[in-house]
Amino acid sequence: MATAPIFVATPKIALSTVTTANTARDGTGTLTTAFTAGANGSRVERITVTASVTTAAGTITIFVSDGTNNRLYREITVLVTTASTTSPAWSGTVSLGLILPAGYSVKVGTNVATGQPFNVVIEGGDF
Repeated sequence: MATAPIFVATPKIALSTVTTANTARDGTGTLTTAFTAGANGSRVERITVTASVTTAAGTITIFVSDGTNNRLYREITVLVTTASTTSPAWSGTVSLGLILPAGYSVKVGTNVATGQPFNVVIEGGDF
């Protein structure tokens, strides 16, 4: 047992894109590994997903993976948004405070088939 609080030692920003529609919420199908825990574990503070084009209604799915099993952790609702020079593309943010052991990762999917990527930015750090 720790006798003192522990904080992340190394800040970490993970960048990825999600392009393939996947309607499965059971961890199967195409998922993008968006963040991988460091050798001593990691903390995920925030996930921001931003569309690069007009979006249809749907969800962004966030899974926690132990390397073998993917488990649905959260979902972000994607709203119908017509992106233009005067209207920004859809974006959603989830604050987590999720602690990941070594060997775990965060995977992301979408059921929205836009043909263009969703940009995923994960902020956190390694212990």
